[in-house]
Amino acid sequence: MTPELDPVIHAQARLRVVVTLNTLGDGDRITFPGLRDLLGMTAGNLSAHLSKLEEAGYVEIVKTHRGRTPVTYVALTRRGRLAFEDYTATIHRLLNPATTPPTDDR
Repeated sequence: MTPELDPVIHAQARLRVVVTLNTLGDGDRITFPGLRDLLGMTAGNLSAHLSKLEEAGYVEIVKTHRGRTPVTYVALTRRGRLAFEDYTATIHRLLNPATTPPTDDR
């Protein structure tokens, strides 16, 4: 049986978002404009992909204020980190099927 990739993460733009957020330390977050600039995405495009990731429970979005200025923070959740680990493990299994332990699906 061929392993399946998580369709929420697999979309190219969302994969870029998750990879970038995964580089942050556990509990760390980045501002929306900072993430937008790192990825070179438009605000609308990034917002749409973050919504999909948030619906899946993979990212947390916190809207707050710094003084009088509104600021939005984005972080990868524990569930998002685990989903990304599973995603990368699946990629490895797809690329290196000889190293995948045999299953009893015969």
